[in-house]
Amino acid sequence: MILRHRTSLLAGLAAASMTLLGACATTPAAPTSATLAAGQQATVDGTIVSVDTTPWTYDGSAIIRIAAANGQVDVHLPARWNLCKAPPPDDVQSLKAGDRVQATGTVTDDGALVVCEGPQHGLRRTP
Repeated sequence: MILRHRTSLLAGLAAASMTLLGACATTPAAPTSATLAAGQQATVDGTIVSVDTTPWTYDGSAIIRIAAANGQVDVHLPARWNLCKAPPPDDVQSLKAGDRVQATGTVTDDGALVVCEGPQHGLRRTP
């Protein structure tokens, strides 16, 4: 009787463990770099996660990180807009986490977007 009780208790615990493990398993979001091909043109819609304009102080690109449906994308805003074919974004200093935006640009080798190379490129707020 004790052996039968212990066996059914162990079977119940094993079933519960498998159920809990199955509930915890998630499928990670596909990395954005897998969906954006280097050298191609792309448009990404999402919410700003962070804004870093510090690189502009040494002629680098500001980086706006966007959370999109398929992962996070870094959008590079060059310091020298006079060398870009795209119009500069409106009031970059007012951009903040939580703002909805759309970015169109050329995909870099690391999966980021550079919004400078074409007149259709840019970073725009969306409703």
